[in-house]
Amino acid sequence: MAATRRAMAAGAVVLLTGSLLGSPTATASTAPEPTTVAKKLVSPLSMVVAGDGTAYVAQNFAGLLTAVAPGAEPEVVFAAKKGTEVGAVSENGGAVQFATTKGAKTALWSMRPGAKPTKVADLSAYEADHNPDADVSYGIVGGLDAACAAQMPPEVPASYTGIVESHPYGSTVHKGTTYVADAAGNTILSVKPNGKVKTLAVLPPVPVVITAEAAAANKLPACTVGKTFNFEPVPTDVEVGKGGWLYVTLLPGGPEDGSTGAQGRLVKVKVKTGKVREVASGFAGATGVAVADNGDIYVAQLFGGQVSRIKAGRTTAKPYAEVMMPAAVEWADGDLFVSAQVLSEKPKGVVLRY
Repeated sequence: MAATRRAMAAGAVVLLTGSLLGSPTATASTAPEPTTVAKKLVSPLSMVVAGDGTAYVAQNFAGLLTAVAPGAEPEVVFAAKKGTEVGAVSENGGAVQFATTKGAKTALWSMRPGAKPTKVADLSAYEADHNPDADVSYGIVGGLDAACAAQMPPEVPASYTGIVESHPYGSTVHKGTTYVADAAGNTILSVKPNGKVKTLAVLPPVPVVITAEAAAANKLPACTVGKTFNFEPVPTDVEVGKGGWLYVTLLPGGPEDGSTGAQGRLVKVKVKTGKVREVASGFAGATGVAVADNGDIYVAQLFGGQVSRIKAGRTTAKPYAEVMMPAAVEWADGDLFVSAQVLSEKPKGVVLRY
């Protein structure tokens, strides 16, 4: 039950390389047979499909941004320095935007085809100056008495507040402003073209009641059973919806081995006010969200082995496609693009089109 972002190695990354055991799988599929857009990718955790049909895919752990034009072979258009992740890909007026993460340093970049990237904003500097979730309490609600707290594993604090840490994981653009899902900061940030960063929303903790099974599986003392643990929300993707709302997937901090259940969430955030509302829950590793033209919402469940669909105006997710380790989903020109097999030990990641 790795509660802190530091224990999760800067947010979602350790969760994404965690156990897939005990995860639910899709029981039905309504999607058509997919076609393969690209293959032999390394950790394709984020992508966007530009207006000309080119898919830009971040091979996160390899530090590469790859362009896949219709009918063409994948082409690396940006390679980061060794040890740097590339992610949070979006597109704005022909320019591709993406984030880099190297240790504690994170930044948002913009790049036009054939040109070098330019830095838009220093996201880690903003996090260090503001730490938006500094006043948010995580861990056991109400705390523990001294005797019980003394029995807690050292890597799981009984309670704590948000620390300074940034890990941009997803992004989207709405009316010229880039919105970034910072998985370690637990925030949705807005970034103006001039680089000015603001906090649009601090995502709320995800409360989970500790069962006897969960306590045993995570080596927690029996005195914690029945207590509520507020997990960090860990936003993984953000997409523009209708009515001035952004849709955000949450991959709560904690075990993804099924011992605490499928705790992933889909929430929506009002662009004008930052108000947060829950849309759906019960996802096993919610890592990507896409909104179709008709308002249907698609959610990738990395640990659930499926892409789920929530029909417009509904709050219940149903299986859409069985996919091995899906991460990113994008809607473009009537098709759903899905990155899959994203955590294979060898470069077996693919991009599928449904």
